[in-house]
Amino acid sequence: MKVLVVGGGGREHAILSKLAQSPKAPQLYCAPGNGGIAALARCVPIRATEVEAIADWAQTNAMDYVVIGPDDPLCLGLFDLLAARGIPAFGPTKAAARIEGSKVFAKKLMRRYNIPTAACEIFSDAELALRYARIAPLPMVVKADGLALGKGVVICHTRDEAEEAVRDMMERGRFGAAGSRVVVEEFLEGPEVSVLAFTDGVTIRPMASGMDHKRALDGDGGLNTGGMGVIAPNPFYTPQVAEECMRTIFLPTLAAMRAEGAPFKGCLYFGLMLTDSGPKVIEYNCRFGDPEAQAMLPLLTSDLLEILLHVTAGTLGEADVRFRDGASCCVVLASGGYPQAYRTGAVIEGAKEAGAMPGVSVFHAGTRLDGENRLVTAGGRVLGVTAVDDTLPGAVRRAYQASDMIRFEGMHCRRDIGARALQHLG
Repeated sequence: MKVLVVGGGGREHAILSKLAQSPKAPQLYCAPGNGGIAALARCVPIRATEVEAIADWAQTNAMDYVVIGPDDPLCLGLFDLLAARGIPAFGPTKAAARIEGSKVFAKKLMRRYNIPTAACEIFSDAELALRYARIAPLPMVVKADGLALGKGVVICHTRDEAEEAVRDMMERGRFGAAGSRVVVEEFLEGPEVSVLAFTDGVTIRPMASGMDHKRALDGDGGLNTGGMGVIAPNPFYTPQVAEECMRTIFLPTLAAMRAEGAPFKGCLYFGLMLTDSGPKVIEYNCRFGDPEAQAMLPLLTSDLLEILLHVTAGTLGEADVRFRDGASCCVVLASGGYPQAYRTGAVIEGAKEAGAMPGVSVFHAGTRLDGENRLVTAGGRVLGVTAVDDTLPGAVRRAYQASDMIRFEGMHCRRDIGARALQHLG
């Protein structure tokens, strides 16, 4: 069976690592891949956003199945292009991917179907948005409507910050068309939880819950990033909370998408806030989270490929979906300066040795092989070092032991991944 994975980051490396363990022994390909993925799959030099070229290549090379990793190709309609060529794929249609691709669509969906979320106002006129920002309760959150590489959300504690965020998105065009509309919503407080779930549009099978660490620096300081680390499961996400989320958020969301004529199949990511008045949706993503996938997939004990095929076939209820007991911790090793300007091309040492530790996986996000076949940095987030253990303290300790074996110029990571969860556990 020939399987193509679309994407070239840590999430795709984690997906490929699990697919490589399948009893089906698939032949693996990845577009475009990276320096670590090259050890598992044949890398195809096509960017994930070149959706027509990917669909053409998949057809020409007789791919049996395609797994679409990032949000951009899903929102650009790659699933639909593949379906038109008769190639089955894992992921939502372009219509269903709007749940992430448009925050306006998502907020209207939740409003229409009474799914708990932050109160908000939606604007396509900058002056009206500015007027509202001058009177809305503080703090407030300003969100660009479209995809903005995880950077289109600004928490504003002052009127000046809110005005600057609106002008940045709507007048200065910082995010292009993605910022032509904005959502201004109330600021929610409470523990954050990430829940990724397999779904065939009707049946849903949540994975282990996670706690992401978005800020660049220890103590949640610095700028927002794509994610500096994750632990799973999240200790704030109790069985009682999970039951409430299934009843008030997960199943209603699937029903809402079916009612809208855009049933969601794939991996649906729920970004949740556990407020005093109950769990509420902060955001939806239409794919595996990154780096959440790097923490959650290593806990999966059943065959990932079999699960994905059941999702595509609409038979998820028949799938064996099991996760091991214990915990995982993923620590992201980043280039100096990330998420702002950073240099690439630094030689990476120790990654292979770290990955040989028991219970440790080193997932490549921003790496490539240079002309001398050396592993070098090629992005802001370079590696995700994941450790699995019977306990969360053990997973955190092992992840940092492995991380400390790796070196490259300018490398930095947060040293407090999991600290809040450990404190909560006592």
